[in-house]
Amino acid sequence: MKKTFLVLFLAFTALFTSCSDDDNSEKKEYRVAVPLTSDLRVFKEEAVDVMEPEPIQQSGKIYAYQDFVFVNDLYRGIHIIDNSNPSTPQNIAFIKLEGNNDISIKNDRLYADSYGDLVIFDISDIDNIPAAKRIENAIYQEFWCTVGFDVDWPEADYFDYSEFDAGNEAIVGWEVKRERLSQAEFESRFGYNDLALQDGIAFSEPARAESAASDNSTGQGGSLARFKIVGNYLYAVEWSSISIFDISDLDNPVTLEDVYTNGAIETIYNQGEILFLGGPQGMYIYDISNPEKPVFVSDFQHGTACDPVVVDGDWAFVTLRGDTFCGNTESGLYVVDVSNLTNPSLFKFYPLAGPYGLGFKEELLFVCDGADGLKVFDKSDVGNIKLINHFKDIVTYDVIPLSQSLLMIGDGVLYQYAYSEGNIELLSEFSLN
Repeated sequence: MKKTFLVLFLAFTALFTSCSDDDNSEKKEYRVAVPLTSDLRVFKEEAVDVMEPEPIQQSGKIYAYQDFVFVNDLYRGIHIIDNSNPSTPQNIAFIKLEGNNDISIKNDRLYADSYGDLVIFDISDIDNIPAAKRIENAIYQEFWCTVGFDVDWPEADYFDYSEFDAGNEAIVGWEVKRERLSQAEFESRFGYNDLALQDGIAFSEPARAESAASDNSTGQGGSLARFKIVGNYLYAVEWSSISIFDISDLDNPVTLEDVYTNGAIETIYNQGEILFLGGPQGMYIYDISNPEKPVFVSDFQHGTACDPVVVDGDWAFVTLRGDTFCGNTESGLYVVDVSNLTNPSLFKFYPLAGPYGLGFKEELLFVCDGADGLKVFDKSDVGNIKLINHFKDIVTYDVIPLSQSLLMIGDGVLYQYAYSEGNIELLSEFSLN
């Protein structure tokens, strides 16, 4: 967002700057990237397929359902792992689903996002998944949702979308043209002063941006999830709103009215009829006693950072990661008192290296501290949380504490741990590459 504000500021400043001398100034050569496009409907149809297993390219989120683990391959699709024997998991299929980040499952219906659409798969026969159903623009409709994620971004000074129809076209490549322009010509054509160019690109990228244990009919995701099924409703959070679907008829979800949130949102977690939404500036609490219309209760504000949250009773555990992308807040674990939902307050802060997802099983708290590995804490005394185990030399992303074991996704590796006398022990390590 900082880049957006800078670009807008400089653009408006340019309107009040005399350019009488610019016409005579020396021209510069600019690299202008123009999108190569395809019909969006055809593009989306070709972006879905059920295939044989293939290596993962970039680990995303994980989701557990019955004897299966689903691993998101960032923006590419979903790897299906047969986990009936956690000691020897088997990669059995890959669902090609471009533009995908999240899934949620109920009664053999897999709901997933794809370029802002909601896609529904029937996985009752995991070896014979039929064609998917797609509800267009059901979740969000951001510009970047129509860019193929296997398309490389070229080096350019400006990306010219003036002829691009986001509603009907998809970007499948780029043509980079070199043009000589004066400062005045550049500002007149593109609306930017070239001082606004950062890293050689004169546009601001949009932010790209489960939870409590569930019964056997509904799966379970990690703390970084943006999808959450509660009862007969699917909630999907995006940057500034909650998309709500009535899934009473599993094959025909009803899209309900979006609820706009009181801040930017990245993750969703529920405890009963209360949603806890994690965002880069705070945690937001919503009441879903009327499941079709979440109502804002309160928020807990913190410095700018990436922010997943899990909740156990009166305590919310929030990891904050402050880095060049997420913000400048000190990385660590925030313990927030939510006994009074209308007035959550910080109880204790514990520093960490660069945490991502987290989860808990009874008194054990599991934190994925990025490149600093998996950390296991005893949280029985929230005022004095103690580190009891540290699995080093692994990259960690998110965890799902199941009833019998812990799932964790790292850099192309699925780890599983067995609970053992108040601690955990490595059960298996399965490479998806």
